[in-house]
Amino acid sequence: MKKNMKVGVIAYRYNYYTNQRLIVNKVPEFDYKKVYDLFSLINIPAKKINDIASKKIFDTFNLNNIYQDFQLNQVDVIHFSNGISFGKTPWVSSFETILPRLRQLVTRHQGGQARTVQLDSLTKRSLEAILNPACLQIIAWSACSANMEVDLLSEFSNEYQSGITKKMSIIHPPQDLLIDDYKEKEIKTNEPIRFILVGSSFFRKGGKEILLAFEKLKQKYNYPIQLIIISSLHIDNYATQETQEDVAWAKAKILENQDWIIHYPGLSNQEALTQMKSAHIGLLPSYAETYGFSALELQASGCPVITTNIRAFPEINNEQVGWLIDVPKNNLNEAIYTTIESRKEISKRIIAGIENIVHQIVSDPNLVEEKGRAALEKIKHEHSPALYASKLEAIYRRALLS
Repeated sequence: MKKNMKVGVIAYRYNYYTNQRLIVNKVPEFDYKKVYDLFSLINIPAKKINDIASKKIFDTFNLNNIYQDFQLNQVDVIHFSNGISFGKTPWVSSFETILPRLRQLVTRHQGGQARTVQLDSLTKRSLEAILNPACLQIIAWSACSANMEVDLLSEFSNEYQSGITKKMSIIHPPQDLLIDDYKEKEIKTNEPIRFILVGSSFFRKGGKEILLAFEKLKQKYNYPIQLIIISSLHIDNYATQETQEDVAWAKAKILENQDWIIHYPGLSNQEALTQMKSAHIGLLPSYAETYGFSALELQASGCPVITTNIRAFPEINNEQVGWLIDVPKNNLNEAIYTTIESRKEISKRIIAGIENIVHQIVSDPNLVEEKGRAALEKIKHEHSPALYASKLEAIYRRALLS
């Protein structure tokens, strides 16, 4: 009889989206427990002080991604999202970019060429933690993430390169089908084609370019299109360097075109999924995206998706199931967005790409159904929750042998 294993998940991050999406209760018969550690005890009050002061007094980035509980939590294995452990309890980590996810390493891949990094004491300790037998496996979300890890390790000695690479696997995230058949999404001749963008980081996900492209298509061609935006228009001050002026511009643009744009500043996850199921085509032409979970949800809703060709997008999206917009990238598949000129070029490519694709769709609406059906099949075969669970179970059970 199989043991009902106890799987630990960091307590204060237990309900974080990525943990719920990738870890908690993914192997149904196992018990998932909240675990506590030294760095969490430091991190939580530090974040509260930052919040009270409304500025960053303490840099908590590294504290988010390292763990040490001195074996006080009674679990068989701990599963992290982007974290590593210095303890002896067996552990696994799923990662979106690189491990260890430390301040001096995590932006290394940005720009035209990866930066050189130094083997400081925390990096060395963290790499050795991954080499330690307590680390059972590190799981890249995508081949792109695995390539970034290999490229990072090339900065260090062969001991780290070979030892850590041997522990790495690629397991794409799971995704349930959200509709049973594409017939639920039939496009009728008397209704508009519904496009949808979902994501709080509106500008990083190509929101500005979507508004500009769709406004032109509507004004110049009067296409029968409707745009649904589910976004808080959040500023993340990352790839697109947006400002409050950009937010004000977007709000005004949405208001000017409210006869064909529907904007939801905030919906529950379930409400957002309902909107996806009623839409025809998904939009995620991002400047930067480590994976693109909403692309999977859209595909599982029978929506072919328009994305850029950065990071993991070419692994989960292609011309059979959606559309890809080519933007300038470096050798690690990261878009080059670190200068004003490079961001202008990306913006120009996204706008032109959206316009060309919408022209195709309006000229041949059958494309939407063909790609939508193919997207459903892809989700069914490549993102099976049951297969994902079986792979995790096999990794977890190695803890019983350690």
